[in-house]
Amino acid sequence: MLAHRIIWSLIFMLIILTWKHQLRVGLSDLKRIFSSWKPAAGMILASFFISLNWFVFIWAVSNDRVIEASLGYYINPLLNVILSFLFLKERFTRYQVYAIIFAFIGVTIMTSYYGVVPWVAFLLAFSFGVYGLMKKLVQVGAIVGLTIETLLMTPFALLFVIWLYRQPGYVQAFSMGDLTTSGLLIGAGAVTAVPLLLFAIGARRISLSLIGFLQYIGPTIMLFLGIFLYNEPFSKVQFISFIFIWIGLFIFTASKTKLFERLFRKTKQQNA
Repeated sequence: MLAHRIIWSLIFMLIILTWKHQLRVGLSDLKRIFSSWKPAAGMILASFFISLNWFVFIWAVSNDRVIEASLGYYINPLLNVILSFLFLKERFTRYQVYAIIFAFIGVTIMTSYYGVVPWVAFLLAFSFGVYGLMKKLVQVGAIVGLTIETLLMTPFALLFVIWLYRQPGYVQAFSMGDLTTSGLLIGAGAVTAVPLLLFAIGARRISLSLIGFLQYIGPTIMLFLGIFLYNEPFSKVQFISFIFIWIGLFIFTASKTKLFERLFRKTKQQNA
């Protein structure tokens, strides 16, 4: 599934580049990036960590670990805060620090609830956090960047698919005899590429820390799917953690609005 996801994502991105008449731009950016080791290393790391993220997520969904996967994407924004502080020198207001504390409490409660290290959650958080940082550091357009990332991983994906289909007794999932599955595998390319394309555009326009907190929307949807669609258990402890995280999200998001800034300025002047 991961191999097909990589291959069809590349094909989808090449179609977009052709449609937008940006193939020459893509080739030019590819040469520019790999003419220096720093951007080349950043692009290779981005390719590796997004592939790792896809693999762990596919495994989690296939093994009834959707709620734990959602925990990973709840942890991810906190990791983004740490990465932005360490590498991008971003700073936060007092109210944004309060928001981080609330979110940290919620994630800590949820993590402690498992009783063991939730490796799926931490791998998802770490891999997507590093991927977001690389997207922030490497200077390349969103469409071209995602095309290069999938291009770097496609040779490995193709070799794996060829090896797998040559194994005796292997039931081929991609064949004319199973058009539904084949269509889903092809569609995974578009479903994968579009959100990452939008993420890449957003990563270059707003701060990494704000990106992190906005990303709570995704795991919340995932959490609901785990509870109501896959019928995974959801305890009171997890619900309390969920409330703490959303309080933190509300405070952080509100602190970014102009209305909050005016109220904060007015309160500060009154106290002075």
